Amino acid sequence: MTESLALSTAFFLGLLGGTHCLGMCGGIAATVAMGSPGGGRGAGLLLGYNTGRIFSYGLAGALLGSLSWLIEDPTIQIIIRSFAGIMLILMGFYIAQWWQILTQVESAGGVLWKQISPIASKLLPVKNAKQAILLGLIWGWLPCGLVYSTLIWASAASDWFLSAQLMVLFGLGTLPAMLMTGLLAQQVKQILQHRITKQISGSIIILMGLYTIPWQGILS
Repeated sequence: MTESLALSTAFFLGLLGGTHCLGMCGGIAATVAMGSPGGGRGAGLLLGYNTGRIFSYGLAGALLGSLSWLIEDPTIQIIIRSFAGIMLILMGFYIAQWWQILTQVESAGGVLWKQISPIASKLLPVKNAKQAILLGLIWGWLPCGLVYSTLIWASAASDWFLSAQLMVLFGLGTLPAMLMTGLLAQQVKQILQHRITKQISGSIIILMGLYTIPWQGILS
C-alpha cells in the first residue's frame, strides 16, 4: 500500500468508524459542547477537546510505530500486515454489529482506563479551552476497539512518523461525527447510528482489511 493510499485509508477508517464514535464518545462530546453558554464558545470547547484527543492518537501511533526496528525481517512484516488486515476485518464486523469480539479488546484496555479516568473526571464540567484540550488528551486513551484496531494497522507502516500521521488522519476522519454529536440536530445522529449506515460502513472496512493483507507474500 502506497503512503498516499494509506493516509487516505486512515482518514476513511475514521470517517466510516464515526458511527461507533457516537456511541463511545458522543456523551462526553455533548457534555463538553454544553460546558459553556453560547453556541460559539461551546463549539470552541468541543474543537479543543477533539484536538487533544487526536493528538493522543498521533502520540500512540508514534510510540507503537517506533518499534519498527524490531520487525525488519520480511516474514515478520508479512505477519504484521496480515494481523493488521485481520484487525480491520474484525473492526468492520464490530462496527456493523455482526460480531462484537473487539469488546474483549476494550475490556483488556480497561485496566489502563481505570488508572487515568479519575483525572478526566476532575476536568468536568469543562469551562475553558485548557480543560477541553486536557480532557481530550486523556480521553484519547479510552479503551476502544476501533482505535486499537486502527493503531495496530498503523503500526504496520514500520515507521514512527508515518504511523503517527496515519493515526492523526484517522482522528480527523472521526471529527465530523464528533462535531455532529455536540452541535447538530438529533436527526443527523440518528442517521449515522442507523443499522444500515453501520452495516455499509462495516462492509467497506472489511474490504479495506482484505486489501491490506499481503496475499501475494502469504501464497508465494
